[in-house]
Amino acid sequence: MATVNRVVGGALGCRGLSALGRSQSERLRDRLVAGFEPAIDRLYSSSLVRAVETAEILNQALDLSIGVEDDLVEQRPGDADGLGWHEIEGRFGPYQGDRYPHRRLAPGAETGAEFQQRVGAALHRLVEANLGASMLIACHGGVIDMALRGALGLGHRVGYDLWTLNTSITELSATHPAGEHPDRWQLVRYNDAAHLAGLPASTPPAASPRA
Repeated sequence: MATVNRVVGGALGCRGLSALGRSQSERLRDRLVAGFEPAIDRLYSSSLVRAVETAEILNQALDLSIGVEDDLVEQRPGDADGLGWHEIEGRFGPYQGDRYPHRRLAPGAETGAEFQQRVGAALHRLVEANLGASMLIACHGGVIDMALRGALGLGHRVGYDLWTLNTSITELSATHPAGEHPDRWQLVRYNDAAHLAGLPASTPPAASPRA
């Protein structure tokens, strides 16, 4: 609903999945039912409502317990939470977080550098707890961005822009010595949204903050 309502969807602004978001999640669930490699051993979700609802739909195909992780939420927006995207610059000034990784979107917000540290630490912990297992994580575009930067050794100011489609599949795999943390990551696929064919596209407004 945050994307539909054009608001910043933190803990306050998130109202769960829209009708389109539910349809997208159901398409991904059906893709899992039809057969998906690698087999999923663990299911995790961000604690934001839209991610939990997505995980619950996907779990209709997996029948696993869902581990809800607060540290996998989208970049925490502080006082911008729940505001319309068009209101942000008028209230708090231009953000430009990719250029200035220590600048805050609003009072109480997380900087890009803090966001990357949080996501990296959370993923490291989950990998350590699930060595040798395949994890599916229902999360957010910004979290995927931070995961790619960490796994691929990219810095804050790397020159690329991502728009990760809702319910698309991004897959990272790793090799590791027996019982040890992975020492080399491979990006297998990014933004695989073949299951969304025929559904309306979810597109952001220009220069919107992460939601």
